[in-house]
Amino acid sequence: MDTAELINALDREGRLLAEAAGAAGPDAPVPTCPGWQVRDLLRHTGTVHRWATAYLTEGHTAFHPSGDEPDLDGDELLDWFREGHRTLVDALTGAPKDLECWHFLPAASPLAFWARRQAHETAVHRVDAESARGGDVTAPEPEFAADGIDELLRAFHAREKSRVRTRTPRTLRVRATDTDAVWTVHLSDGVPRTVRDDDGPADCELSGTARELYLTLWNRRPLSSVALAGDASLAELWRANSAITWG
Repeated sequence: MDTAELINALDREGRLLAEAAGAAGPDAPVPTCPGWQVRDLLRHTGTVHRWATAYLTEGHTAFHPSGDEPDLDGDELLDWFREGHRTLVDALTGAPKDLECWHFLPAASPLAFWARRQAHETAVHRVDAESARGGDVTAPEPEFAADGIDELLRAFHAREKSRVRTRTPRTLRVRATDTDAVWTVHLSDGVPRTVRDDDGPADCELSGTARELYLTLWNRRPLSSVALAGDASLAELWRANSAITWG
């Protein structure tokens, strides 16, 4: 997806998140984030939005810590979230294509990185807000969902921080049935290596729509949401060790 499409997705996802959070109320538990209430979700995501905006507007070329989460609640907290989301969308929209600033995953440019990362950060937490509200969860477009899977597998889990490791080499395949996207994750005691192909056998394959794979791989849906073939222990290994944490 190009940067403009990702900024549009960020805009949409943030508005949906705020709408769901407002409907749920600040005290509502967030089933997909055990221990959190909606107020925690808003404080966290709003802080991340402001942290990202600072790189875009202040041009930090090294890691810059985020500010503290606000001691706000209720309508005041929701307004604060909406303001920060709007500022981030505007900062991305107005940023020059040759922007230079710090980023932490491979990307065509810093601007492309921040648009992609914040679009998916917000989309996943929008799912959290909708789970707190109850009712239907808004389905991401297949292309957007596939892009988020790609970021997770080929960027986040290509880092030394990844805890998805095996004592002996194994392969996990991920196949989106509604797109032409297929990933093969080569696991070992080192950093996972993911390629966009389906060459060779796989020890375990997860298949389903891009939407269901996106939500499952980001641990927002149970493994039973997708089809599983082969060694289920590899899927359980993913479930137990793949979480991406803030901080």
